[in-house]
Amino acid sequence: MTETRTLTLTQIEDLAFRALVAAGTTEANARPLAVATAATEADGVSSHGLAYIPIYCEHVQCGKVDGAAQPVLSRPRSGVVNVDAATGFAHPAIDLGFEALLPAAREQGIAALAIRNSYNCGVLGYHTFRIAQAGLVGLGFTNAPASIAPSGGSKPVVGTNPFSIAAPGANGQPSLMIDQSASTIAKSEVMKHARESKPIPVGWALDADGNPTTDPAVGLKGSMAPSGGYKGVGVALLTEVLAAALTGATLGLNASPFSGTVGGPPKTGQFFIAIDPAATSQDAFASGLGELVDAIRSQDGAHLPGDGRAANRATAQANGVAVSTATLDKVEAVLGV
Repeated sequence: MTETRTLTLTQIEDLAFRALVAAGTTEANARPLAVATAATEADGVSSHGLAYIPIYCEHVQCGKVDGAAQPVLSRPRSGVVNVDAATGFAHPAIDLGFEALLPAAREQGIAALAIRNSYNCGVLGYHTFRIAQAGLVGLGFTNAPASIAPSGGSKPVVGTNPFSIAAPGANGQPSLMIDQSASTIAKSEVMKHARESKPIPVGWALDADGNPTTDPAVGLKGSMAPSGGYKGVGVALLTEVLAAALTGATLGLNASPFSGTVGGPPKTGQFFIAIDPAATSQDAFASGLGELVDAIRSQDGAHLPGDGRAANRATAQANGVAVSTATLDKVEAVLGV
């Protein structure tokens, strides 16, 4: 049984912040990532929470990510925001971009944010959630180092490439949020199983010859299994077009891994679209989406995407989060504790 310690969200944010700064990240760059880490733990996505902090710190120290980078914003068109993350963390680059994206979407009805020369943005839904909190429909796409082979092939050409959509609801809370990768499961989950020496279910990953495997180490050397077969590959390609080709970021095919110290900065990308529903549907958006959400929630056993995270968040805010002591040991090692 995994040993855990319960931490408040404030303690998680503080621990992540101090570790990042200790590793050489500026306070301005560490804070957005620390805030996102606490929110991710609150949502119950521990694979992308504190467990990633030692990896981020290692990448700052080895030069895979520039902890002191200063993202640069430009506005080539009135409805387009570009941010060069300058090989730094994605979170401060996204924060800078959102400062321009959200007002532009309110003014024009729709706006786009393209980020290049970036890094792992963590849980993509964390970012679209914030767009929805602003009363806008948020769509997000991010590419990753290649780990999915094309249909009929065995050599990875695209990453797990998540996409997310979050729709605004009452009281500043999203009424619906979809956040999923193009693979059956996020690669970080396979990595987590490998760290814990646990087998993975059949259907999560494939070996180097394209055969199913339950060994996470073998899967990490092979490829991730696309969700829905060729349809999952299609989703990965869609995201690659938007988050890499359309932003000028590095293709997943050429990006260095998000894990380990091999290679320089991955220079991947993110692409966000913010839409003001009042501009396209007037008053029909809230009622139409509300009817759809109610039709799902009224069915016994039915699951509405986003509800699980919302429930986890409420529990975490009230009771804190149980974090494995193994993860805490690695974070505290960065601090020399």
